[in-house]
Amino acid sequence: MTTRARRVAPVLMGLSGFAGLGYQMVWTQQCALWLGFEAAAVLAVITAFFGGLALGAILVGGRIERSAHPLRWYLACEALIGLWGLVLIVLMQPVGDAVEHWIGAEPTVWWQWTVTFGASFLLLLPATAAMGATLPAIERIVGARADEAGEDKRSIAGLYAANTLGAVLGVLLATFWLVPAFGLSATAGVCVALNAVCVVGAWQWLHPGRSSAALHDAWRLPSGTSTHRSGPAGARWTRALALTLFALSGLLGIGYEVVVVRVLSQLNEDTVYTFALLLAVYLVGTSLGAASYQRWWRRWGKQQEEDWLSSLLPGVLGATCLIGLAALWAAPALKSGAVNVFGTGFAAALGAEALLAVAAFGLPTLAMGAWFSHLSAQAMGQGTAFGRALAVNTLGAALAAPLFGVVIAPWCGPKAALLLIAGGYLVAAVAGSKTWRRPTMAAMTAIATIALIVMAVVGAPLAFVEVPDGARLVSYAEGSMASVSVVEDGAGVARLRINNRQQEGSSASLFVDGRQALLPVLLHPAPHRALFLGLGTGATSGAAAQDVSLQVDAVELLPEVIEASLHFTRALGLDGAMPRLVAADARRFVRASEARYDVIVSDNFHPARSGSGALYTREHFAALRERLAPQGLFCQWLPSHQLDLDSLRSITRAFLAAYPDAFAVLAANSLETPVIGLVGGRDPAAPRSTASSTQTQTAMPTLASWHARVEGAPARRDGRSLADFGLDDEFALLGSVVAGPGSLAAFAGRVPTNTDDRPIVAYLAPRLVYAPTSTPKERLFEFLHQVSASPSDVGVQSPDDSRRVAAYWQARDRFLEAGRSARSVADPAAMLAQVGEPLLDAVRLSPDFRPAYDPLLQMAIALAPRDAATARRVLTALRDAQPARIEAAQALQAMGQ
Repeated sequence: MTTRARRVAPVLMGLSGFAGLGYQMVWTQQCALWLGFEAAAVLAVITAFFGGLALGAILVGGRIERSAHPLRWYLACEALIGLWGLVLIVLMQPVGDAVEHWIGAEPTVWWQWTVTFGASFLLLLPATAAMGATLPAIERIVGARADEAGEDKRSIAGLYAANTLGAVLGVLLATFWLVPAFGLSATAGVCVALNAVCVVGAWQWLHPGRSSAALHDAWRLPSGTSTHRSGPAGARWTRALALTLFALSGLLGIGYEVVVVRVLSQLNEDTVYTFALLLAVYLVGTSLGAASYQRWWRRWGKQQEEDWLSSLLPGVLGATCLIGLAALWAAPALKSGAVNVFGTGFAAALGAEALLAVAAFGLPTLAMGAWFSHLSAQAMGQGTAFGRALAVNTLGAALAAPLFGVVIAPWCGPKAALLLIAGGYLVAAVAGSKTWRRPTMAAMTAIATIALIVMAVVGAPLAFVEVPDGARLVSYAEGSMASVSVVEDGAGVARLRINNRQQEGSSASLFVDGRQALLPVLLHPAPHRALFLGLGTGATSGAAAQDVSLQVDAVELLPEVIEASLHFTRALGLDGAMPRLVAADARRFVRASEARYDVIVSDNFHPARSGSGALYTREHFAALRERLAPQGLFCQWLPSHQLDLDSLRSITRAFLAAYPDAFAVLAANSLETPVIGLVGGRDPAAPRSTASSTQTQTAMPTLASWHARVEGAPARRDGRSLADFGLDDEFALLGSVVAGPGSLAAFAGRVPTNTDDRPIVAYLAPRLVYAPTSTPKERLFEFLHQVSASPSDVGVQSPDDSRRVAAYWQARDRFLEAGRSARSVADPAAMLAQVGEPLLDAVRLSPDFRPAYDPLLQMAIALAPRDAATARRVLTALRDAQPARIEAAQALQAMGQ
């Protein structure tokens, strides 16, 4: 090859690798929008990628091997990849919408997975098949040029190394820069441009300044040119066995990746950055393994009559997989040590996750790269076409994601899956050569086999669940997308966790969880049907289902969460009337269902977790509006303790795009885990209510109709009242409002809107998880200080009613400020010294404000036996500030006042 070709070829392969993995990252997130969960999209896109590569190599690889014009094939394939990438920028959304309806609102498990894998495969096939054909074309072109120049084929290994380096850069730059800064479509556009550069560069590489006649000749290779070097076939090496081992290497290699990623999701934060780091480490490891093999083989391994490497390498792979399994068992301690060494901060947290990836992937991927290189050399030495060998390898890889991700790991557990993979490599070591019978090889095989058996018998399951001292594990379930556990502490409080990282509520949070159901329901004039997106412990939808007049549907993605929620609903006494539970993806259910709902409530999904950011986009909010019945109302709860303010602004702007008259409410007065709700109606109008269920269009000019709404609330099956959830009267209901539409618009400002194409939240929110820069309390008050509400935002028009509502809000704000610096202590005197005066100020501001009245009353009564004077002073102030309430006067009378 020419000097220029030596310089240009690695660059082209690097650009091609960058584009290929850049596409994979983009398509994974785009497919997640209609597949419902990023973990499912990862499995589907991995399968589609390798399936397409295999099909392309099978259908076209042989023709390329026989073709006298491999350059034409390469140029055509690169052009097709770029063209289809361009088409998918336009086609992905409408196809995704069609697939969502095809899957249906409530599919069976097998139908959902079949369509998930099948649709992804077909949608990406033109590009992935072309990718599969480019590799045989490059091998044919470069190998032939090396033969013509009398050069060794190690130059091909260099091109593969450059391709892998480009792939690593594609993963990292797409995740850490391109997608957050420019969006998915723009990132795909960059990949399309790189394909175009590859086409132009390949043309120039082979045709630098030639005449037209020479240019025509350069398209051709001499008839019968082969990229394979002849060599002894080896009596023990058959083509059928070689192809079988190629398929096994792809199946087990990607299977190992899928299972390890699944296990580490219980220890890492499971964000978009987590998967990018894991994939990058995997690619670097296999690349270094291949390069090390080439270097070692040239120096020591050219005794082609010996096939001991055919046993040694898969045997080493089996052993390193067992070492990787041991590293996973030690991963919690390893991560704890890494945090102590690296410290805090975004980069430090990512460094700790990268360390876990290296521990689990490092040695196995080095061995994988070496074994694949050895299989390639063996196959080419006996005349097996490279395209055919590549095809069976990628076909095995395509089967790995559904086999290990959907079937084996959920059914048998990750430990059994990894032991099965290690065992598969040991079987390959025995089948690949007879040299395993030699004493050294036989001993190594026997030791690895014994280690595998010991690990299977005594090794703990790879189920990482934090169980504090005195607590117990109530239940644990391994699903196809996540693991779900319930842990109960010594006080009897049970907590629900997904992948051990994401707490979905507890049995002690019924007050707040119930309010998240009742507030939206009470804000609607006369609801008859409600939809809840996200189940968690089941407390929110379960509290709504106790309303005798309300039909409730609840949609939950993970069947394991549905099963675990029964523990909580039974413990909370909510199992007397259960909502209709649907195991489905929330986004797909909203688009595929034809039902209409008076009230839709969306759970406060953790914005940084896999796929959750897609539930806060403008497109999803608009789709929800289509599911609302006339006068319908939608409430999106936001975990502000898990959101930075820029993410909150981006979500708010997306919400206002669909609901311009939206307002914000606080679920409760909690300052440690504050939850903000964005509320919008199908019809642009202020909240409405009625004194009766038949008058659904009457506006709310006075407090009387709000009062009638609260007083006329239907009976509840569980025996609880609205007062049990702090909703004593109309002021408690309206008092939750903290921001009107104009205020929300000003707060959102001009930050980028969170959309399907530019998922701002998925990339911003994890940074808060990795490296918090402020406390939830600080962020809540910063939000509250930037927003405001007017009584007219809630339909209150009369001057007297407006004055009372505004006074209530002032008292609420004073109450919240009182708790900002307070520390909870058991001594009522110490507590009163902290918050007594601020709470009395709140009571005096509004005679209707009860949240400050009740705790002051309780502290005064508790303090009376030892400090009667202080207790009398507080009780007298309460009696005078809110004379309509008789509790303080009764307490004074009991003290003899």
